[in-house]
This record gives sequence, structure tokens and C-alpha cells, in this order.
Amino acid sequence: MNILDVLEKENQKATLPKFEVGDTVEVYTKIIEGDKERTQIFNGVVIAKKGGGLKEVFVARRIVQGEGVERVFALHSPRLLDVKVVRSGKVRRAKLYYLREKTGKEASRLKEKFVEKQGVVEKGQA
Repeated sequence: MNILDVLEKENQKATLPKFEVGDTVEVYTKIIEGDKERTQIFNGVVIAKKGGGLKEVFVARRIVQGEGVERVFALHSPRLLDVKVVRSGKVRRAKLYYLREKTGKEASRLKEKFVEKQGVVEKGQA
């Protein structure tokens, strides 16, 4: 086995939340300010997912005071504490970059996908 593969496997998170593009999520991140730590919550719609392994990232977008705010989160980052799915969206695109042009209700109006149960993907299954 390659050394890079071993290091990558060691640093991957054991359990990952299962979410897709179009889902509204709450992202809990650890913020370090000086000697204090706190948890910051970012609510938004997942507009893109890309990469694989340790390099897997997703982009979440929300509207704050009329301005669009996007954040890129690394899925295996030690500062990413949790991702909770608030609402599952039904979309037909892999990237929802067209939402950048929308404002107000248009930007948040995605059809809801009804899912019986939302689980957690174990490492190596998906």
C-alpha cells in the first residue's frame, strides 16, 4: 500500500453525514480566537460537492441581509464538527451555481425531497 494512501486513511473521519446537493444543512465548525474555542453554525443550501478522499469539499450558500454568502467546507477537516440536514432538496443538477443569480424567495425555493430516514454513511460505503 502506498504511504499516501495510509496517511489519507488515518486522517479520514470514521463517520460522515449523508447529504446531497440541494439539501439545506447546518454546519457546525470550531472557531479558535486567541485562547478561546467556540462553535459557529452556518445554515445554508449545499450548491456543490467535489473531490474525493481527504480532498472532498462542499459549498454552502445562504442569504444574509440581502447579500449571498458562500463558504467552502472540507469534509474531513478537524475543525468541521458536524453537519445536520435540516431539509432535503430535490434537484436535477450536480452544481447549483444558477442560485447565485437568484434573490429572495427564488434563491431558497427548491422542491423538498421526502426521505424516510436520514442516516450516516460509514467510511468505505459510499
